[in-house]
Amino acid sequence: MSRPLRIQYPNAVYHVMNRGLGRQKIFLFDDDYGMFLEALKESSWLFGIRVVAFCLMPNHYHLLLQTPKANLSRAMRHLNGVYTQRFNRLHKTDGPLFRGRYKAILVQEDEYLTHLIRYIHLNPIQANLTDDLSRYPHTSHKDYLKGKDQEVKDRGVWLHTRLGLSFFSSKPKQAIQEYKAFLKNGTDPRT
Repeated sequence: MSRPLRIQYPNAVYHVMNRGLGRQKIFLFDDDYGMFLEALKESSWLFGIRVVAFCLMPNHYHLLLQTPKANLSRAMRHLNGVYTQRFNRLHKTDGPLFRGRYKAILVQEDEYLTHLIRYIHLNPIQANLTDDLSRYPHTSHKDYLKGKDQEVKDRGVWLHTRLGLSFFSSKPKQAIQEYKAFLKNGTDPRT
């Protein structure tokens, strides 16, 4: 049985996630998180994807991505493949790291995006990894509080927090305040 085709079109937005094979950890040390983010930045630059939000957990990850060029499959193949190769090389292992093909949910409603950003950022609290999100370093939450996109010199923007905040308000300072208030309300049962 063949896999279903991914729905891809310009400027589509996806909630993308993947889990370690057998629920094993995909991040063993802090350097692994940084290595994953480097591969994510590379995917952003190479394929023009916009990272809107992220959360890296010990055995899985959540990404909110926009694909201006309708190329999610290529970008994710690069991200998962490159990270697996680097992880295996660093930890002197081999074989698959992830349980298989990533899961991608097409997001079609702007209202749902705010709930999804909150769900992604609150994942460490829901998993009892921290009780203070500001102390969990592996999410884009801290960037949302600053209200600034993240870029790397000569490569451009890879983390588009302003795009994510624009779903809360068109005014930057008000968007940050509304984001903070919305986050305090907790997770939405629909997400």
